[in-house]
Amino acid sequence: MELTTFLWFDGRAREAATFYTNLFPNSEVEGNWVAPAETPSNEQGSEVLVNFSIFGRPFIALNGGPMYKFSEAISFQIPCSNQDEIDKYWNALTADGGEEGRCGWLKDKFGVSWQVVSGEMGKYLGGSDPEGAQRATQAMLQMTKIDLAAIEAAYNGK
Repeated sequence: MELTTFLWFDGRAREAATFYTNLFPNSEVEGNWVAPAETPSNEQGSEVLVNFSIFGRPFIALNGGPMYKFSEAISFQIPCSNQDEIDKYWNALTADGGEEGRCGWLKDKFGVSWQVVSGEMGKYLGGSDPEGAQRATQAMLQMTKIDLAAIEAAYNGK
């Protein structure tokens, strides 16, 4: 048994699945389901579900209509290994109508919330120097996109 993330889109399921699978490694669109009859949100013969994976994890995108919207209460965290990866994902996900948030959070053009972060942040935000960790945390709280060099500099008092 495998837990699958199910995402509700307003007619943009295929576009979202294609966007995500082109952006993230080990990702692919795997199939779809077409309505055999008219449904409240779809005409007979229209694409209702798109099955895809991101980083090898299963997702289903639904063309469910305008009734429900995404919120920041649920987000996906992207564990980046360095600043180049942070920049790559941040820039791609905020492009074409995405919205920057605080502390590495953003909403993409579909309204899905993401956290673009790095495990390296833990060395500074939870480091052995409490004053340095406080400075690093204060620096991060002022950021939209995470800047690892600035967090490290704040930790070191520079």
